[in-house]
Amino acid sequence: MDVFGKISDTIVNVGKDVSSKAKELSGVTKLKMDIRSKEEFVEKQYALIGKKYYEAHKDDDILDYGEFSVIEEALQSIKDMKKQLMELKGVKRCDKCGAEVPEGTNFCGKCGAKIDDFFEE
Repeated sequence: MDVFGKISDTIVNVGKDVSSKAKELSGVTKLKMDIRSKEEFVEKQYALIGKKYYEAHKDDDILDYGEFSVIEEALQSIKDMKKQLMELKGVKRCDKCGAEVPEGTNFCGKCGAKIDDFFEE
């Protein structure tokens, strides 16, 4: 019986070690995920600050950042692509609520605005 007792104690100790290592690994993984989450939050805040700065200074004559013109070109490209997409889908955007309205419709299905009352852009 002494041999079986030692085997039993060894199995119990190994089980405790495995459990402890699993908890450590779980803690490490959770901390890494929390760190990455906070890093992503900080990056989003940097982007938000940059966007606010851009919006506040995009018309300033004294600033000559090449990135401003690149952003303007990209925004215009996005606007053009969205217009092409709407043409392909056969829809327009309601000026009052922004909903997509099929071409040839007299009223917006979302807000009820008359189609003659809105313009594309």
